[in-house]
Amino acid sequence: MLLKLITQTPITESLDFLIEEGNKDKPANMYVSGVYMVAEEKNRNNRIYSADEMAKEVQRYNEEFVAKSRALGELEHPQSATVNSERACHLITELKMDGNKVIGKSKVLRTPMGEVMRSLIQDGVKMGMSSRALGQLKEKDGINHVENMKLIAIDAVADPSAPGAFVNGILESKAFVLKQDGRFEEVYDIFEEKLSSLPRKDVDLYLREQIIRFINAIK
Repeated sequence: MLLKLITQTPITESLDFLIEEGNKDKPANMYVSGVYMVAEEKNRNNRIYSADEMAKEVQRYNEEFVAKSRALGELEHPQSATVNSERACHLITELKMDGNKVIGKSKVLRTPMGEVMRSLIQDGVKMGMSSRALGQLKEKDGINHVENMKLIAIDAVADPSAPGAFVNGILESKAFVLKQDGRFEEVYDIFEEKLSSLPRKDVDLYLREQIIRFINAIK
């Protein structure tokens, strides 16, 4: 199964934030909350996410990540289908469906990227959340419908209501496959490994096959 790395930034107001009172024994914590994802509405990238599929994925993500305090998000989107803990800025503590919207709450971490996020918010920068997921795109009536969605993370981004898909390009041109052990592997890594193991006489044929496959995948 070939999956594309896709993102969604809801066009909404910036996140609400709350700073708990701290003392000498317990430093103050900052929490943010707001709309994290939206279903059944065409987004700026001409895509629609199914509410039923998004609800199932939110349930899975809650069970596997939120409930286990593993739901980390990074500051701005990386070009990866994994989460780098060194770049984590927030930890999702709540995630739930509310109609066609996914409402979330996060604790801003005391990591270097978390401190950057905290400073941006306190200085009045508009921050929002943007999902990072893998999925397949099926075109219907000129609109891409997302299928087989696999939520990777929900990242914090600056200026979420800016026009245009500012995280497109290299990020969404990447493709991944699901391995038997449940991990996602970038197509390029598989291609490079396969190429190095082929006899020289088979390289040209393999390259032609992969070029055709790539062209078909991005149509």
